[in-house]
Amino acid sequence: MLDGAFVARWVRALERLLEEHRDYLTQLDAAIGDADHGINMHRGFSAALRELDGGAGEAPGRMLEAVGRVLVLTVGGAAGPLYGTAFRQAGRVLGEAPSFGPAELFAALRAGLEGIQRLGAAAEGDKTIVDAFAPGLAALQRELRAGTGLGEAVRRAREAAEEGMRSTIPMQARKGRASYLGPRSIGHQDPGATSTALLFSALERAVEEGATP
Repeated sequence: MLDGAFVARWVRALERLLEEHRDYLTQLDAAIGDADHGINMHRGFSAALRELDGGAGEAPGRMLEAVGRVLVLTVGGAAGPLYGTAFRQAGRVLGEAPSFGPAELFAALRAGLEGIQRLGAAAEGDKTIVDAFAPGLAALQRELRAGTGLGEAVRRAREAAEEGMRSTIPMQARKGRASYLGPRSIGHQDPGATSTALLFSALERAVEEGATP
């Protein structure tokens, strides 16, 4: 079972990955956006991490909602509302329960993706967050349905998200600021899809750390 401590590990792992990849994300964004995605995302998740207090005794759903609220307030551009919505929707699915299992984790992530798609009106192929989130989520669902253990399931999900991230390189952007570039957006990896792949990587790390005796 997963709990508030797991949520704290996930956010902490993502904050560290965003710090490591901050300049890379900003470089990707410089090509087709405002050149601030790495800076904004790291600032937002640093603030979210400070908002959490280790997770002991806290309802994980409420923690995710708190993360979402912080992201809306601190992450600039479209990423703040999109990621903030994802975390808030995921938290609402989990509600007040003190712990949850793999099926609930999938349901929470699915609600997060649905929130992103409602807000951003994006589908796979539009060169956005969705191009990494959707395949990562689909892989997680396949593995859980097949009875795969959570550790392996989230590893497969991370791999699928990374593949989706790379698939954005030949795409022409149809949403967001990158869409203004038209054909000039082709040949560049989407920064939002890249940060989403990091989100799945952080999820894998959080599961691994929880399994370590």
